Amino acid sequence: MKKSILLLLLLMTSSLIFAQSDKIFKHNGETVNGKVVRLDEYVIVFKYDGEDAENSIGKYAIEKIVYGKSGRVEEVSEKIDVNSENDWEKVVILEEKSYIAGLKKGGEVRGKTALINFQTGNTGDKKAEKKLKMEAAKLGCPFILLTSDKTTVGDSSNAMGGTQAIKKGVAYKY
Repeated sequence: MKKSILLLLLLMTSSLIFAQSDKIFKHNGETVNGKVVRLDEYVIVFKYDGEDAENSIGKYAIEKIVYGKSGRVEEVSEKIDVNSENDWEKVVILEEKSYIAGLKKGGEVRGKTALINFQTGNTGDKKAEKKLKMEAAKLGCPFILLTSDKTTVGDSSNAMGGTQAIKKGVAYKY
């Protein structure tokens, strides 16, 4: 009788250990319970508890993962706080749509140099990037998904000569 009770307790304990799910802590305060399938370079692939479908979320949206079986904590990314236009240098420009999974759209942003711009291509590009980041920072968004990056060089769209850099994107926050 004692052996069967001990065996039953052992089975219940082991099933609880193996049934523990991983916890994914997002920067916005949400917690996702599920099973981490794999970590790619910029994306975490996971399954919700009780489901078989794989889901993905960008690493920029995730603070840390606590693995259920081992209890190991893996720090994924640091939160980027953007409170005003002065924080524009903290804004990160992303070029892959998968990187924004788990983030919320903040609005469209645009950065461009003046129509008559006698800067070198690289300088004009940097000015347009700065303006783009400043627009996102005004919205309180630490991320931009770049949707357009164009430089005109004295062509029909810039008849005055020189170059003009135009960058467009969508700003995202946690």
